[in-house]
Amino acid sequence: MDRLICDEKALSIHRRINQTTDPYPSDSSLKDLFEQCAERHASAVAVVHRDRRLTYRSLNELANAMAARLLTEGASPGDTVGVCVGRSPELIGALLAVLKCGAAYLPIDASWPDERLREVLRDSRCRLVVSDQPAELADRFPDQRIVPVGGGLESSGRHSNPGTTAGPDDIAYINFTSGSTGRPKGVPIRHRSVARLVFNARYTTLDENSVVLHAAPVSFDAATFEIWGPLLHGGTCVLYPASFVRLSELRRVLANHGVTVVFLTTALFNTVVDEAPDTLSPVGTILTGGEAHSVTHIGRALDYYGADRIVSVYGPTECTTFATYYPVRGLPPAGSALPIGLPLQNTRLYVVDNGRLCAPGEVGEVWLAGPGLSPGYLGFPEAIRDRFIVCDIDGCRERLYRTGDRGYLMEDGNVVFQGRLDHQVKVNGFRVEIGEISHHLDQDPDVKQSYVAVTETAAGGKILVAFVVPTSAHCTPSAVREKLTTRLPEYMIPSVVHLCGSLPLTVTGKVDRSALLTLHHPSGASSL
Repeated sequence: MDRLICDEKALSIHRRINQTTDPYPSDSSLKDLFEQCAERHASAVAVVHRDRRLTYRSLNELANAMAARLLTEGASPGDTVGVCVGRSPELIGALLAVLKCGAAYLPIDASWPDERLREVLRDSRCRLVVSDQPAELADRFPDQRIVPVGGGLESSGRHSNPGTTAGPDDIAYINFTSGSTGRPKGVPIRHRSVARLVFNARYTTLDENSVVLHAAPVSFDAATFEIWGPLLHGGTCVLYPASFVRLSELRRVLANHGVTVVFLTTALFNTVVDEAPDTLSPVGTILTGGEAHSVTHIGRALDYYGADRIVSVYGPTECTTFATYYPVRGLPPAGSALPIGLPLQNTRLYVVDNGRLCAPGEVGEVWLAGPGLSPGYLGFPEAIRDRFIVCDIDGCRERLYRTGDRGYLMEDGNVVFQGRLDHQVKVNGFRVEIGEISHHLDQDPDVKQSYVAVTETAAGGKILVAFVVPTSAHCTPSAVREKLTTRLPEYMIPSVVHLCGSLPLTVTGKVDRSALLTLHHPSGASSL
């Protein structure tokens, strides 16, 4: 596709929402930005973990010592260095150390299966891995040199900033996401893209007074915001002290450390709203996203926290964590989904259908542009050609990422999410949008949370299955289905409804689809 068809109404609204240019340090690397910040805020607290508090001076010296060791081990600018370290000041030091070597860091989770780890290390051409479990990794991966955290890596003595350099277009880190082929896809992110995310942010305040919770796995792209948001501004990064979030512990951490900004996945946000909304009372800005929002939970949260404290954020990994934001000030009209909002700073958004720019109200695919875009995928040239395209829009050549998400523009420019293109499935010959079923389930007062999936029968057909967390004994599978019949056609009614005590979550805080389908297929039968 070389050029989009654009009528004046569609052009007018896209021009309006895409006036997002804001100054940011587009010509600097994360190494330079952090070192400048450490010099300006040397005595300020950079990292808090349990009873440890590191100033910017201490964190910079720790990272410099680690970088000196990595350089002696052969790390060079342009390399990829794995980081397999538990959430701790040493983790933050290791990420910085890799960047100080001019290399890109690759977050690794030791709990991943060996096959996945081997694919990740191979695709990223990773030769060095920093780890707090050196013996275990050395046995599992003899082809990589394992550099231990400890044992002299943070040796005493002052270390100056290394002279290695990185440019704004160099790769800062690589995240691996699930691939439709069954093989994980590496998404490299540039230094400039991270700077674009956290400077002059429209979705929250980030400055030297910011205290941001880091609770996401470092292999999850939300960690990019949680770590670099505070650490490039002189603020404080508070590290959650455990692998999994417990609400009682979360409440204690937020209150004791004066956290001002927190990001929660949609599923975790819903759990907090249901079970302990006072957990988030001390926090000024509650960012939430990752999946479509339940309007019911947003309504309860509005009642409890008030307007302008909840901000819905949306963005694929390929666009560096967040691409749009929506400060929640009220509920959408009945039957409508919560908007995902407007493009954030230095980000452009287009809604496109069949080569045509969409006017307000017309549903199309969401395309994104701007310096947040990844250069592509590691080792997947076909996926790059399919997802990353260049075409003319309104007389300008744009490099764009096709998200695969459907949405439409409201008259005020806010975007309303309408589900995934690949979630438009055919069941018994009918095209079904799973998000529409989920929306109506969440309107049921007897339903606390829900999740809808498509799965295969033993005969090879497809059926819809709903997993529901009830609020009362009145919520039964038959009652759930009966209520849906008043809102949806028969072909969109789930064939099976499972009642659950809770929806299981993955380590990244999203609903664990595999675990739910295991409940439906206890024998391990195939599912979609």
